[in-house]
Amino acid sequence: MRRILDAASSEFARFGIAGARVDRIAAASNSNKAQMYSYFGNKDALFDAVYSEHIGWMVDSVPLRGDDLPRYAIELYDTYLARPEVVRLTTWARLERHPVGDLYDDGHDHNREKIDAIRQGQRSGSIDGLLNPEDVLSLVTAMSMAWSPASALIAAGPADAGELHERRRRALAATVRRAFGSEGDRLAVSD
Repeated sequence: MRRILDAASSEFARFGIAGARVDRIAAASNSNKAQMYSYFGNKDALFDAVYSEHIGWMVDSVPLRGDDLPRYAIELYDTYLARPEVVRLTTWARLERHPVGDLYDDGHDHNREKIDAIRQGQRSGSIDGLLNPEDVLSLVTAMSMAWSPASALIAAGPADAGELHERRRRALAATVRRAFGSEGDRLAVSD
């Protein structure tokens, strides 16, 4: 089953849900369509399994600490760089499944721990307490995607020069700190 999920991940990331072909997934996984259908039922359910696995991995592997929101943004940047398929799958899910509203509306509250960490950061004064925690999470996530495969301008790649990645990380951290930090944090950055 692992081979099928890996092959399906590549296929869906490249072609989306509608463009993915089960026969290519079967060939790439050294499987057959009947076996795939017995495991997953249909192509949509296979996409759901792939996407759920990637989102679960993303939520678990990039923790958010309320006292270091810039670090979270940088870790997201690095994750998108190392695993661009996460962004591609998310983009396809947004385009083909949920054009509006909560993208992860699957009955699980994927963001609860991150929202709670932001609230804790607001209580401790690390994050501006006047902002809605859900808005903070959405905005920081969007900012971290500035150079992701979903970027409208420039998509970063692993072959980019190290100093270019460092420059982007510094810009991202400073921008997140200025945008969401306490007043003291914003003033310290500008000094």
